[in-house]
Amino acid sequence: MNNGEKIKKEIYANRSFEEIRIAVMENSRLSELFWERTNNLSLVGNIYKGIVENVLPGISSAFINIGFEKNAYIYISDVIGDTRGGIDKILNKNQEIMVQIIKDAISTKGMKVTMDINIPGRYLVLSPFQNNILVSKNIDDPQERKRLYEIVEKIVSEYKRYGCIIRTEASGIGEEEIKKEYKYLIRVWENIIKKYESCKAPCLLYKDMDITLQVARDILSSDVSVYMLDNKDDYNNVLDFVSKVSPEFKDKIKFYDSKMPIFKAFNIEHEIDELRKMKVELPSGGSIIIQEAESLCAIDVNTGRYIGSSSQEETVTQTNIEAAYEIARQIRLRNIGGIIVIDFIDMKKPSNRHKVMKALEDAVKNDRAKIKILPITRLGLIEMTRERKRESTFNMLTEECPQCHGSGRVLSIDSIRLKIQRDILNLTMGRSGGTIRIIVHPLVMESLKSKQSLIEKSIHRSVKITSDPQLIWDDYRIIIE
Repeated sequence: MNNGEKIKKEIYANRSFEEIRIAVMENSRLSELFWERTNNLSLVGNIYKGIVENVLPGISSAFINIGFEKNAYIYISDVIGDTRGGIDKILNKNQEIMVQIIKDAISTKGMKVTMDINIPGRYLVLSPFQNNILVSKNIDDPQERKRLYEIVEKIVSEYKRYGCIIRTEASGIGEEEIKKEYKYLIRVWENIIKKYESCKAPCLLYKDMDITLQVARDILSSDVSVYMLDNKDDYNNVLDFVSKVSPEFKDKIKFYDSKMPIFKAFNIEHEIDELRKMKVELPSGGSIIIQEAESLCAIDVNTGRYIGSSSQEETVTQTNIEAAYEIARQIRLRNIGGIIVIDFIDMKKPSNRHKVMKALEDAVKNDRAKIKILPITRLGLIEMTRERKRESTFNMLTEECPQCHGSGRVLSIDSIRLKIQRDILNLTMGRSGGTIRIIVHPLVMESLKSKQSLIEKSIHRSVKITSDPQLIWDDYRIIIE
């Protein structure tokens, strides 16, 4: 739990083979994981000149060809212009438009794009199609919010009138640094416009930074004690970038050159291995069970062996509060998005349900994804949504089991035995006499042998049971001798 103490952050980057992994640690525990493979690079933030392929007014969407095998899709809320008459009043087939990817392709869904372009810097996000100035909600000092707003308002009025989002990292930064970045972002935008006017659609107009630089831009701050990288090129690139945009942080950039792998040295590899598990133990003895589906995740909270020294109501409430903090950590770490339903242990008192709700709201404050939490029900259920920009860590690490076909369960030994008996009866037409040889998986063989006499009695034949380690769990062979 946070309990209001200052969070100590560390960042570790590992590049090996065909992937790069970046771990963000908070108080020595893994809290966020960025993972890219060369065959599955994130395209979020990239800007393209695309061609409208189809407009579907019935679902207020359109499909855009941006040069990939699967078309991207855009929803009416991401279209620039007066959409009151419907998306087909703005977009037409074969029309050329500029779009930015806001969500990678996930499973069967294509990339999601928007026409509302955003170009991020360290202190500002430039929004060329907007004209308002917004200040990060994480800057909570009213005086600082006013100071930054007035600085950006002045800069914007001097130059081109573009919309801006003032990022958290702008807190405490002077006018000259902010002006310098604003002018840089305008130059980036002007280059995008020039390329849009000259290139043939579909084409790439702007590519976001390498992930190591994105982390330096978006996460490196005074709260981070170290950003350590084990690849010399990555280290040099990040050091050069930080020296230019935030020289006060350049001493935090370190090169790791020990023989022991960086993730093993800082116990990160073990924590990543734990992400495959559905069950997460809580310190008090309770647990949470996480079950991911394509667009919904169900999380169940259990008391386990924890009985506490107080009343059952207080014990349950304490377990639920502990679970709330761990759930917030797990959904961020596993990058779980979409609809999330949490089944907390039932509490009788409304005041205790309120405590759990507040704990969850407090726990998700450090999550950079957009989150909406609905009120807790009397049954202890909480529904929430979390912004999904890329595939979840679990889905990237795993694939459907060829034996259970994604169900997570296989036939029980009794079910396999009864299935074998039915198949033998079908093969022999119920005739008795002779010997049947059954070849099964080694783990199934021992159990079947304990039921051998029962099988022989049911099929009226003698049976030999052998094993083949090459067989999958519920596969078998029946040989009539």
